[in-house]
Amino acid sequence: MTANILVLLLPLWIVLGLLFVLGVLALLARFRGGRYVRPLVTTLMRVPLLGRGMKKASEAALARQNPELASAIKKLQRAGVTSDPLKAQQAMSRLSADEREAYLDAAAEQTELPTEMNRQMRRQMERARKGRRRR
Repeated sequence: MTANILVLLLPLWIVLGLLFVLGVLALLARFRGGRYVRPLVTTLMRVPLLGRGMKKASEAALARQNPELASAIKKLQRAGVTSDPLKAQQAMSRLSADEREAYLDAAAEQTELPTEMNRQMRRQMERARKGRRRR
């Protein structure tokens, strides 16, 4: 009798377990800027089904936030730019001006070093950004 109840409640236990894991991930994502959830997410990305779903969700969020950047990244991924610099150069030449600008801005954000800047350096950075936007 008790075994039958446990078997009948098995889907409920599975759902509760998944909700618990999701809650722990959400809590870790909030704590210290997600420092502790990043290694878990990179590990989960290796699981085929979860990895594809997370990649699609990430691409959809990027497409909503910055459509030009999302389009540029898709084109560069299709070209296979990770292995060959020549292919990367050819793929960059095929991007539209807006896509190229969005990609270069995102790449610049990724490579910026957080250093202390004085007023003159901040002004130079602002002038450079304004000059890039005008083109």
